[in-house]
Amino acid sequence: MSSQDIPENLPSEQAAAHDAAGHGSTAVAHRTDDNPFADPGLPEHKPRIQDIDERAAKRSERTVALFFVLSMLATVAFIACFVIFPVDKLVYIWPIGRVSALNFSLGLTLGAALFFIGAGAVHWARTLMSDVEVADERHPIEASPEVKAKVMADWKAGAEESGFGRRKLVRNTMFGALALVPLSGVVLLRDLGPLPEKKLRSTLWAKGKQLINMNTHQPLRPEDITVGSLVFAMPEGLTEEDHNFQSQIAKAALMIVRIRPDDIKDKRELEWSHEGIVAFSKICTHVGCPISLYEQQTHHVLCPCHQSTFDLSDGARVIFGPAGHALPQLRIGVNAEGNLHALGDFDEPVGPSFWERG
Repeated sequence: MSSQDIPENLPSEQAAAHDAAGHGSTAVAHRTDDNPFADPGLPEHKPRIQDIDERAAKRSERTVALFFVLSMLATVAFIACFVIFPVDKLVYIWPIGRVSALNFSLGLTLGAALFFIGAGAVHWARTLMSDVEVADERHPIEASPEVKAKVMADWKAGAEESGFGRRKLVRNTMFGALALVPLSGVVLLRDLGPLPEKKLRSTLWAKGKQLINMNTHQPLRPEDITVGSLVFAMPEGLTEEDHNFQSQIAKAALMIVRIRPDDIKDKRELEWSHEGIVAFSKICTHVGCPISLYEQQTHHVLCPCHQSTFDLSDGARVIFGPAGHALPQLRIGVNAEGNLHALGDFDEPVGPSFWERG
């Protein structure tokens, strides 16, 4: 309560008594019938056992250090659990039931690491740092040079009283705990997804693999494909029942069109075709949408997602839209049975550009 907060109906002698006591003063103005709003002041400071017994202070210091060491061990256990437990392992935890061993162990160890840092900081503040209460009168928002000097002096005094410089064991173990905890976040970055390695550079297509019609699931023959038609194909041996069908077809899906050889402008495209039958990746090179809109008069295909347009008569180059490069072409031929087959894999990664593209 400041002097501005004194009700106007108080007698002047009561206001004088309030000013004499002062906010935060250790002087106690006892409540009386004439002065029911007297400032009681702060209670008398009582020293803790750590303030008067250095052995007790040392015990508290070791306790704080123990908390910080336990935090470090919990962080190490977090990293170990991340490496040891597989993602699909389940364990029974009473009374929760069956839970993921990885998630439960990561939550338990990371929670322990953070808890012990907090417990150590709280125990340090309650037993070793100064607990003398200091009260200041209200002051203007803009600090005067004297106040700034006082704040700096108080800060230095607080740093000295905290024992931060003298309690090296506490300080060093705290630094160790704070330095190890961020490693938990670094390790979690590994769980953003599997590393691509070279999986994005290759597909199931290989020399000799037949082109299978995705609708009839039968091998494609040249006579099955007429000029102006669009057919979708997948590699021989891949079925929709395979557990990795979606991830494989996302790279290996083909669109087959037949163009009159005289209309093919790109020399390599003509060499890699068979009697005007060309095979291009169905996956758009912008964000990976499947391409399915074909205009037979212009030989253009359109991606329905962002309208990237490719000219299949000119190496599937981009003629409109945000796609960054042409659709990869698959070199094809005819085997002894008269079926269309691949003569190798794509010569470049299919789909959107990625940083390993090289």
